Amino acid sequence: MSQSAASNLSPAFPRRAAWGTAGALRAWQAQALKGYLESGRRDYLAVATPGAGKTTFALRVAAELLSAGEITSVTVVAPTEHLKTQWADAAARVGIHLDPKFSNSTAVTSRDYDGVAVTYAQVASRPSVHESRTRAERTFVILDEIHHGGDNKSWGDGIRQAFEPAVRRLSLTGTPFRSDTNPIPFVGYEYGDDGILRSSSDYTYGYAEALRDGVVRPVLFMAYGGAMRWRTRAGDEVAARLGEPMTKDLVAQAWRTALDPKGEWIPSVLAAADKRLTEVRRGVPDAGAMVIATNQTQARAYARILTEITGDKPTVVLSDDNGASQKIEDFSASTSRWLVAVRMVSEGVDVPRLCVGVYATSTSTPLFFAQAVGRFVRARGRGETACVFLPSVPIILAHAGTLEEQRDHALDRPEAREDEAPLWSEEDGMLAAANRSDGASDDLLGSFEALESDAHFDHVLYDKQQFGLHAEIGSEDEQDYLGLPGLLEPDQVHALLSERQTKQSKRTGRTRKDDDAPIAAHRALAAQRKELNKLVAAYATKSGMPHANIHMDLRRACGGPELAQATSEQVTERIDRIRRWFVGKK
Repeated sequence: MSQSAASNLSPAFPRRAAWGTAGALRAWQAQALKGYLESGRRDYLAVATPGAGKTTFALRVAAELLSAGEITSVTVVAPTEHLKTQWADAAARVGIHLDPKFSNSTAVTSRDYDGVAVTYAQVASRPSVHESRTRAERTFVILDEIHHGGDNKSWGDGIRQAFEPAVRRLSLTGTPFRSDTNPIPFVGYEYGDDGILRSSSDYTYGYAEALRDGVVRPVLFMAYGGAMRWRTRAGDEVAARLGEPMTKDLVAQAWRTALDPKGEWIPSVLAAADKRLTEVRRGVPDAGAMVIATNQTQARAYARILTEITGDKPTVVLSDDNGASQKIEDFSASTSRWLVAVRMVSEGVDVPRLCVGVYATSTSTPLFFAQAVGRFVRARGRGETACVFLPSVPIILAHAGTLEEQRDHALDRPEAREDEAPLWSEEDGMLAAANRSDGASDDLLGSFEALESDAHFDHVLYDKQQFGLHAEIGSEDEQDYLGLPGLLEPDQVHALLSERQTKQSKRTGRTRKDDDAPIAAHRALAAQRKELNKLVAAYATKSGMPHANIHMDLRRACGGPELAQATSEQVTERIDRIRRWFVGKK
């Protein structure tokens, strides 16, 4: 939105002489902001671990650029529909109003907005629409989770076309980069000492650093194995123990058997996780938990199991649609215990009260795993811990053990030594493709029938840098305290987790939302439009006139554009006018 249009804004959304700052920045955010402003670069890549506060950093950059007059419009590109709304709400808290309902088909928005929030898919489907918007204003583009720019060639090409004219571009990511070799738009690449071309970040803030700063919670990974039995496509019955050495194919099938809701593994792990949640809620009453499922069928089945365990129906989020977004918002603001989701809640979605997780999906990429764990690490206060339950599968345990590692995006693959297995194979590519869908394909893993399973606690994984302790499998004496077998020695439990929960219980008056925070323009406008549409419907019933004719009469009487482009002030005027019509006044 141009500065010249500011005088036409509704009083409901007044602009300040300078855009807001939303309070003090964390040390890393202040350092990154200083580095960004001093760099003067058109393209900038910031890598920060999930939960560290990338959104706050990016919006502070936008506020500084708007205040300086360097830009006049902001575009945020996010992975999902829900994240568009989340970005718009966060932006409103610093006085920046984004339209998350911007549509490619109409390509219009109200002058109340400083810009728009869109998805990568939305940009890729009509890049020319977004290119025109970018050229029309001095635009600052925030590319959230920029690795999505390499999902496929058409997405990358669309994003490059749409935002090449931008004045500034800030790319953000919070996870290991993609495991494929698709170049990502607006990301710089440099050759390393090994001759491999890798992405080059301008600022990096890793999990280990965030942990030391108290920005994120330490994570306990509870690994569960157990006896599995299944029938192959050829009719053979196979029995194996999840967590014991076996071939890759057998691991995959044992893993899928464990995740089958008809077996005993899932109910046992969900019961253990719910018991852990009960312990956490003694100190943090609103603590929540989430199950990440492979597909919608299993998500529904897991929800039924949780209902039997807890007596309460969990919130179930199955797809990225408007209803799903509202469910996530409602769960975030509530004190409900459980959320069950497939993929959309694994990335970027901010539900800080999530403290317990169950990784009940066959998706195995490091990017997805890091994003999923990122939903549980956001700290609201010092002393908190997160606990994630997962299957004893080698690749998942490896991801858990290297959570704090940084890995750049490599465009070249290193050659394996003769004594090593290939570092990248055709099978890896097939697995990566399968993992981008709701779950691994039957063609890849082989059709089979899960027969039975049980769950057995194997061990706990945690970084001793997180806790200053040596990882040991303890006795069962601490089960009553933790709700989990074999976690830590009793004295370690008392010295560490009890201390953390004591600190949590002493905190009072935690508020999830600031009651004095400004209302996001998109929410206020949506409420006004809804009110106007109700009045138009009522007037149509009274007068017998079509809705469209009433809207046209209101525009003729009050002036202004179509409703989709109308400002808050213009909608308010139309509401007042139609109310007068009801009592016979023109």
